[in-house]
Amino acid sequence: MTRIYISLGSNIERERHIRAGLDALQAEFGELQVSRVFESEAVGFNGRPFYNLVVGADTELPLATLCQRLRAMEFAHGREPDAKKFAPRTLDLDLLLYGELVCETPLVLPRGEILSNAFVLWPLAELAPALRHPLDGRTLGELWERYDKASQRLCPIPFHWAAGELQHH
Repeated sequence: MTRIYISLGSNIERERHIRAGLDALQAEFGELQVSRVFESEAVGFNGRPFYNLVVGADTELPLATLCQRLRAMEFAHGREPDAKKFAPRTLDLDLLLYGELVCETPLVLPRGEILSNAFVLWPLAELAPALRHPLDGRTLGELWERYDKASQRLCPIPFHWAAGELQHH
């Protein structure tokens, strides 16, 4: 089993698509570790604010198969196959970590946004503060502690899914 972390984001019908994404991930992986949901400004383009969160799960899927399944989930929830990188999203599922794997293909891991985007690092650090970044070497908690929090506006929001409100325990 490999521990994976996936970032979820949406700025189109945010609540509906985040719930649908969580449902799809739970159907695929079973029990999920789920961060709080955060509202953040669009990064890289002018657009409506996003809801973002991170989930942790365990999988036996090979990396390439996992990437295909996540992409299929995005398409099933309205993502256009030719969608631009910086554009509105119904559902964006980005694999952040696949165990301690460092690779360039079929995608770059660990994902660079871990170090550069608060909407990825804060919820990831909530879930696994003692986990060490495979390249940087510092823990996710240390990375968040040292992050320039004034650089991106981000705030946790109340959000209900399945068993109840998503909140940090």
